[in-house]
Amino acid sequence: MTETSSTNAETGTDKSLAVRNTTLLALSQATGGSNQAVVMSVGALTGAMLAPSESLATVPTSAMIIGLALSASPATFVIYRLGRRYGFMLGTLIAMLGGVLACLSVLMGNFYLFSAALILVGAGAAFSQQYRFAVADSVAHDMKARAISYVMLGGIAAGLIGPKLAYFSRNLIEGHEFAGSYLMVTMLSIVAAALLYFTRLAPVVHQPKHEYTGRSLPELLKTPEIFVPIISAMASYALMTFVMVAAPLAMVHVCGLPVQEATDAIQWHIVAMFAPSFFTPWVIKKLGTHLTTGIGLVLILLCAATALNGLSTLHFDIALVFLGIGWNFGFIGATSMLTSAYRPEEAARVQGLNEQLVFGTMAVASIFSGVLLNMIGWQAVNVLVIPVATAVIALLAWSDARARKARQAEI
Repeated sequence: MTETSSTNAETGTDKSLAVRNTTLLALSQATGGSNQAVVMSVGALTGAMLAPSESLATVPTSAMIIGLALSASPATFVIYRLGRRYGFMLGTLIAMLGGVLACLSVLMGNFYLFSAALILVGAGAAFSQQYRFAVADSVAHDMKARAISYVMLGGIAAGLIGPKLAYFSRNLIEGHEFAGSYLMVTMLSIVAAALLYFTRLAPVVHQPKHEYTGRSLPELLKTPEIFVPIISAMASYALMTFVMVAAPLAMVHVCGLPVQEATDAIQWHIVAMFAPSFFTPWVIKKLGTHLTTGIGLVLILLCAATALNGLSTLHFDIALVFLGIGWNFGFIGATSMLTSAYRPEEAARVQGLNEQLVFGTMAVASIFSGVLLNMIGWQAVNVLVIPVATAVIALLAWSDARARKARQAEI
């Protein structure tokens, strides 16, 4: 075999492996991600049924998000210790245990055990959030944005499968409404584990002791190529969570709209979060990561503007679709920007920091969303979105101008 044909064969193998890993991770995202959709659909209803006070009904759902946030950084380092495949499978095992305990807590009528169980479901989700980094590190540089987007496409299936499974399995165990829904969390986790077993992801980089391990955290945080995408991802995720959690409460309790319309609005929001992943890579390729992320934040501003313009079902639907697409552009753009900014030996440090900050901010946004809705109202919640999104857009513009200037200086 000639050198050329050998290279072509190797390239073909690499592409085949990239397709395999991307497909399996997308399917794992669909099944594992459905766990969170199950909790988002019936977690508060279950909480209202078990809680000693109705004011505590949303605590279990927030517990899942807190579990995700607290586990984000530890999950990264566990993955780098065990390797990606077995690290991800451990995450499905934790979620599986959470599903079993959640089911048992409903059978026992134990609100506190139920909340603890959802912390475990959130902890399992922290591992699956690393799929996008795993696939980015397992494909060629020019395929990173496309691979990240395709993996996140699994979220469309999760948004459609999770709520339906939660609804149809809610009476699976007679006399214990919603207990069956959490058995679905366990079943979905088993399927995700089976899919992950067949992945062949790029190995993590382990640096021998006493060798250079990359820049320290203080150095990394002073680097615009690092802190700009992290702040952009934090803003995209936090603003999305802040508005999304408040929206159904505002529709039903503030505006008096039917529960079914609120459910439909959230479902379309979830579809809007992940459907753009079909063309987000093309947008990033044409416009670059900075502009794509900026467009995402502009769409989040359009969400706020739409919400401030009316309180009809149509206003909520359009606002939440803008919010979903804006999150997609903002989060994928920021993630793609970040994956090109660090060295292999710095990956665990940067990814762990990013996950901790992004999902920690998301947890805070989730907790304060309902509180502020009750204190200041739906429209005031949307007003708060405007200065945050605008500030991050300005930061992206500064970073992009700085990068352009640096490239011109090299010519």
